[in-house]
Amino acid sequence: MLDQGGEIFELPRSFTMTLADATAVQQVDSHTYSANFQDGWTIGTVPHGGYVTATFQQVVRKHFETTLRKQQQPHTITLHLDFLRRTQLGPATFKVVDKKLGRQTSIVHVTLTQDDREEVVGYITNSNIEKEDGASFPTGWNITPPPPAVDISKLDSDTDELWGERAEMPFADFRGATKQIRTWFPRKGQHEFSIVDMWTSLKEPRSRFTNESLGFVADMFPQIIENHTLGFDCYSVEFERQNSKEEQKRLMKGKATMWYPTLLLNLDVKKALPAEGVKFLFVRVQSKMIKNGRYDLEIIIKDAGGDLVALSHHVVLAVSAERNTAARRKVDSGSAEAKL
Repeated sequence: MLDQGGEIFELPRSFTMTLADATAVQQVDSHTYSANFQDGWTIGTVPHGGYVTATFQQVVRKHFETTLRKQQQPHTITLHLDFLRRTQLGPATFKVVDKKLGRQTSIVHVTLTQDDREEVVGYITNSNIEKEDGASFPTGWNITPPPPAVDISKLDSDTDELWGERAEMPFADFRGATKQIRTWFPRKGQHEFSIVDMWTSLKEPRSRFTNESLGFVADMFPQIIENHTLGFDCYSVEFERQNSKEEQKRLMKGKATMWYPTLLLNLDVKKALPAEGVKFLFVRVQSKMIKNGRYDLEIIIKDAGGDLVALSHHVVLAVSAERNTAARRKVDSGSAEAKL
């Protein structure tokens, strides 16, 4: 069993997979698709929520490339997912229902099942961003407070003056999916405990972020609640630099042993990334209220040119990590039993 305070273990094969390969889907029939959740993309024993979301995006991409190709609407512009129950490693089936087919937008309903359990359901809207036309006005909006400036050309070598790379995220043994990315944080620290700024890229050198991976990006970030429980930023570059791995574990032991399952995730896509993808994306994460084990998250995603790529909003629970690894209770496929 995985342990947040455990030793480093040998990485499974999935850690050498590209995100595109790990989220690959096959068409079973015109409205059914299959996927296989990989062991390198988990939090504890549960497939990471952003990884599951990116697989939903691949299902919808495939559906609009095949069954709905005449719509000529290749881009997901909105996504809403409700996570009903824990997912698990292995085969997964996605059923698609075409709810509204229109000239400008089309909406599909997608249900993820494993072992006859409905586990995640969602509504996804597709359009063609490159053909959008209509009212456009500058709003004067900017991220507040602003993040430090960055020289993108210096991130790879970790020589940017204001941004530093973490070698590894805290609790990476338990949160295996975090080993799939590289992260850079402000060298002088975050603005406050409830705000996180970071630059990120995929660790696999060939991989790039595409629109189909935005769901993964929108759910892969430091856990804000741990800044509050620990009383310091365990994700900071300075904390990692000043403390050995053993000392980090000692300082965090028993103080942040939690699992943060997503109840719902919304994604609003503003821009079509290049077909070949981009290496770096900026992410701002902020929480407005953390109360009674439930909290909100707002995620802002920008590209290296400063363009707004996507917005995301989550509702999240904070529960004991044991909930993640607990044995699953058997339920009928039609049961309304909750995910936890």
